[in-house]
Amino acid sequence: MTDAERRLWAGLRAELLGVKFSRQHPLGAYVLDFACLDPKIAIEIDGSQHLEQIEYDAERDRWLAAQGYVVLRFWANETLSNTSGVLSQIQEAVAQCLAPPCRARAGLQAGTAQRARRMRLETPASPPALPQRGRESTPRSPS
Repeated sequence: MTDAERRLWAGLRAELLGVKFSRQHPLGAYVLDFACLDPKIAIEIDGSQHLEQIEYDAERDRWLAAQGYVVLRFWANETLSNTSGVLSQIQEAVAQCLAPPCRARAGLQAGTAQRARRMRLETPASPPALPQRGRESTPRSPS
């Protein structure tokens, strides 16, 4: 595990969020950094190499969404510098996924793009080399 993954795992493994997470969880052709099987949440901690594999990440996220997973992506530097904030975002996603409307995956999936855009505007910017990814991942459009 990377330093960022170790730091986040310390917060996730204690089950303080009320659900159980596993690390390096295999699912299909992928290995998820962290996974909660109930509710279905995948957490990915991305380093700078993810700037060069945008299409791969988007395809992976689409496949995970088709399996019923909500995908949360965070930059490694954000995880290291604001671990409690990242854990708060994960806690919010867990609460939303446990709520009855989200249990059917309709509510959370419908609003994720808007929340992710809002999150990028509200949180402090990451260092210039790594743009803020924020909450749930959304396909990136060419600029």
